[in-house]
Amino acid sequence: METKNGKTALVTGATSGIGRELANLFAKDGYNLILVARSDESLQQLAQSYEHQFGIKTTLIAKDLASDDAGQQVYDEVKQQGLQVDVLVNNAGMGEYGLFATETDLQKEIDIIHINVIALVKLTKLFLKDMVQRNEGKILMLGSVASVIPNPLMAVYGATKSFIYSFSEALRNEIKDTNVTLTVLMPGATDTDFFNKAGASNTKAQEKARETSPADVAKTGYDALMSGKDKVVHGVANKASVAMAHLLPDSAVTSSSRSDMKSTNEEESHSIAMSLGIAALAIAGLVVLSAWRNYNPVEKSYTKARYRHKANNLKDSVADAISSVTDNLTSKASNATDDLTAKAKSSFSDLKETVLSAVN
Repeated sequence: METKNGKTALVTGATSGIGRELANLFAKDGYNLILVARSDESLQQLAQSYEHQFGIKTTLIAKDLASDDAGQQVYDEVKQQGLQVDVLVNNAGMGEYGLFATETDLQKEIDIIHINVIALVKLTKLFLKDMVQRNEGKILMLGSVASVIPNPLMAVYGATKSFIYSFSEALRNEIKDTNVTLTVLMPGATDTDFFNKAGASNTKAQEKARETSPADVAKTGYDALMSGKDKVVHGVANKASVAMAHLLPDSAVTSSSRSDMKSTNEEESHSIAMSLGIAALAIAGLVVLSAWRNYNPVEKSYTKARYRHKANNLKDSVADAISSVTDNLTSKASNATDDLTAKAKSSFSDLKETVLSAVN
């Protein structure tokens, strides 16, 4: 069966969540699909739906990517059927919630490494080689905001996403002289079954996830893939988090990340104080960076004075913005103790004065 574009996309973890939504987008655009997932029954239902609705050809590969040689087996099956993969989507992934030293299950974490890293590396190695030989192809990696932010209480999962990010950056450099593109999609918490399967139900992260549709995340990744972009972060808040991860001390970033993994029943006081500090540091970085860019000691004195005036105006605007952020965040701290809130505001005020003096 020949579709309107004649190309084929292979999607792992295709029966639910972001993977299912990505498969929908490929099907709508006339791609034949190779669907890889653990459940053969779910794959059969999905295939019938796509073939009936979009008139495409679907090939099903029921495979547990946690098994030792799953990546090679998927590749061999594709080749045996005489198929060419034009787009590889490494979407499959899983997590495990809890303290690494005392609570999580080691075998589950080994499975996470197999699915999120080993199978991904094998599939990428085998299909990328074919793409480079043809000088054509696309790869989409499912990274995460956790690719650049350590993830306490899901330490192994976060580390695998960091691997994907670094691995992709390196490969992109290696293939830069070819017509093969590699895109990393970096969503935050998304409304899928991920948290339930990971044992992270009733966490703040799962609560946040309800605000983000997997269909929206998939569309962001799909558009970036088709445009040949290097990477894309879904959502304004997630973009801010990724930007702050490069600006703030690692310990502050990691502490903030851990607060998202707490139970929704825990006190909000710690996260409120941390939010104040993060807001301050983020805005501070912008102030100092702007002032630094606008200051050139080689220029004439009147030009320097003009830039200094602009910096001071910016400083005043930022002071107002900081005050607004403080009021907004502390208004949400109804469950925090008055003492802790007062301390957070005091520390925040001291930090604000120190930062704003940087442009004086």
